[in-house]
Amino acid sequence: MKVSKLSIANFRGIKSATLIFPGHAVLIGDNNTGKSTVLEAIDLVLGPDRLNRRPPVDEHDFHLGKYLSVKPSVGDGGDAAGEPDVVAHAPAPAPEQGAPQDADVGRAEPAAEPKKPRIEIEVLISDLSIEQQARFGDHIEWLDTQTNLLYTQADPAGVDANNITAAMRCTFIGEYDEEEDDFAGATYFSQTLTDGDTAVSFSKKDKQRCGFLYLRSLRTGSRALSLEHGSLLDIILRLKEIRPQMWEDTIASLAGFNVASDPKLGISGVLESINASLKKYVPREWGVKPHLKVSTLTREHLRKVVTAFIATGDGDHAAPFFRQGTGTINMLVLAMLSQIAEDKQNVIFAMEEVETAIPPYAQKRIVHELRKLSAQSIFTSHSPYVLEEFGLHETMILARSAAGDLTQATVSLPASVKHKRFRQEFRTRFCEGLLSRRILMVEGATEASSLPVSARRLAELNPATYCSLEALGICTINAGTESQIADLGRLYTGLGKRVFGACDKQTPESKAAIDAEIEHLFMHDEKGFEAMVLKGTTKAAKDRFADALDWPPHLLSKFPDPKADVEAALSDYFSWSKGNWGTADFLAQCTEAEFPQWIRDACKMLKELCDPPAPGAPTGPADDFDALLG
Repeated sequence: MKVSKLSIANFRGIKSATLIFPGHAVLIGDNNTGKSTVLEAIDLVLGPDRLNRRPPVDEHDFHLGKYLSVKPSVGDGGDAAGEPDVVAHAPAPAPEQGAPQDADVGRAEPAAEPKKPRIEIEVLISDLSIEQQARFGDHIEWLDTQTNLLYTQADPAGVDANNITAAMRCTFIGEYDEEEDDFAGATYFSQTLTDGDTAVSFSKKDKQRCGFLYLRSLRTGSRALSLEHGSLLDIILRLKEIRPQMWEDTIASLAGFNVASDPKLGISGVLESINASLKKYVPREWGVKPHLKVSTLTREHLRKVVTAFIATGDGDHAAPFFRQGTGTINMLVLAMLSQIAEDKQNVIFAMEEVETAIPPYAQKRIVHELRKLSAQSIFTSHSPYVLEEFGLHETMILARSAAGDLTQATVSLPASVKHKRFRQEFRTRFCEGLLSRRILMVEGATEASSLPVSARRLAELNPATYCSLEALGICTINAGTESQIADLGRLYTGLGKRVFGACDKQTPESKAAIDAEIEHLFMHDEKGFEAMVLKGTTKAAKDRFADALDWPPHLLSKFPDPKADVEAALSDYFSWSKGNWGTADFLAQCTEAEFPQWIRDACKMLKELCDPPAPGAPTGPADDFDALLG
């Protein structure tokens, strides 16, 4: 069993989305793209314990927080702002003598019903087991795995084809109930939501048959070995059909234990004084004999306070499991997941940020184990060690527009980038771009190290005009050569990224090819980044750097006094330290006026492109002064 398709409408930051899932998948994208929202959406539909929360959704689960009914837009009989409908009608002309009069002429049109915002999430589940097909027989549909469309032909024999598999659709609907002044939500078999049919609930027991388990990075481990409803230990006990008959005995034992009853402690004496005073004012039936217990003596409270302890080190001392290291807790979670998978055999794991507090080798182990144990695993991750364990077709790159429309893309390598090279250079060249919203594509290692350093230094010197590339959400990628900027630019632009480029002077044909694939190209007029830096800076900056530099012996023998011919000496030094941050170190010690004009202009333009000022906002010191003067 696996999730094949997910449709989301009006849920949190997502106004609309339709996603197609491979067998195993990793969801990637910049922060706040909607990765966690996608997993939360699946959990609302398939999570057996998710709807136990009351209310199941709240104000912040609706897109833009809009959950109240609004009047239809003007085209539908009302205005977009939700104001009451006012329908103006021209006076009806007087009917001709003897002509029949239409009974509706001049009658006001009824106002359209207000539109009620609803969260709608539909999950298409495919590859159902024989047992699942038997349980959900009345709601089984058939999916064409080649087209990801439902098989609706009148020929029943067609479902025997290899590309046709048993499937089922389930839909969660959440809305605000104005009469009850509360939020409501329920899950149904999608087939039964058509007009005229009675909606059939997709119950908690139905969901348990689907075996979806969502592991939130910050919350799963904190209660994994507790007996709270929905904890991993509780799930394992339910799968093994073990119902601990310990509550009555435990409650009876605790009820007989009187905390601090020893008079030497002084507490019992205070309580006796309170009891004596109480008898002066109220009869015995109102309450007497206050004393302390270790619990409220209810099952629910015991579920929350009963906790597994784990011994640490070589001694016998044990501590609560949640006080162990984060990495230990995460590996403990993995061990419990293996138990769940072995007992259930057909389970979908969804896991956030598998890399949290886990070393790289363990990250890979978790991915391999979950893929092996589950029918389907869905991860979110920012770790290259996790991402490189998934094939290109298993990597879902998510992007969300300003309007809230979530889209997916997969990596399609250009002809110049072979799959072998992609895998070999994934950690160093490709991963960061896949995880970013904005990319600055440069042609060499010197530019890749120097431009981020320059933007950071300029932002420190003049934060009103410049901003670091990191703060703008820009990652810098070394394309390797100028000819690769266009190809890699096409790759990332096709994934919905904003791509900028920086390079040496190009021929008109090369520049046109790059311009066609990226948003904006920064091109200087020199044949080499180092030459542009040396020509664009000041002699004072060169001399200061030459004095501070620990010159390598071979250059010192060539230039006994580097400052005597500082430009030639630094040119050789930059060439020798190419790819080793030599030029970046020089730029890091420059003042704003000592930076080449091209670098200043590029950094300023990148800020304007990625972080434009709000309309009417001051854009510089003069504007700030004018604004203060009114």
